[in-house]
Amino acid sequence: MRFSATQRSFTQRSVARVSVLMAALLLAACGSSVDLNSAAGAPVDDRTTGAAGAVSAAGANLNSSAIDDAAYNALIKVVYFDFDSAQVRSEFNGGLEAKAKYLQGDRTRRVKLEGHTDERGGSEYNLALGQQRAEAVRRSLAVLGVSESQMEAVSYGKEKLASAGSDETAHAANRRVELSR
Repeated sequence: MRFSATQRSFTQRSVARVSVLMAALLLAACGSSVDLNSAAGAPVDDRTTGAAGAVSAAGANLNSSAIDDAAYNALIKVVYFDFDSAQVRSEFNGGLEAKAKYLQGDRTRRVKLEGHTDERGGSEYNLALGQQRAEAVRRSLAVLGVSESQMEAVSYGKEKLASAGSDETAHAANRRVELSR
């Protein structure tokens, strides 16, 4: 069977697209810092409640199909990042595992992943970095079994600062992804 030039070109483009997609998926999986062997319930700083380790307290309720608001409120709400980084720090693995279990309990539940940066750098750079951070958390949750349809990753860059100020404490508080309903 002989293929026309158009058919060969289409086939070559299709193979190239699949190759690029496979490479992107491989790189995304390699870029994830989620350690699937780590213990759930790692201490998490929840800026709403200030409770460290609240994830493990909520973990007992995650097997129930009907999670009450108190259990949801104990789940991780913020993942913080290092300067100029979009790599999820290992200290947040337990919190992300608990959030994944919650989302898997009911596939109609959704989470919005809001990427943020500190005020340093240009607007375009920070929008891109905020998106990379939101996507890193999305990939971590996807590796843990959360459906892509349950997640939305957006970036606010440096537009919605959590902490005013120009010191390292304020900058660290602003480098984050917020997980909201």
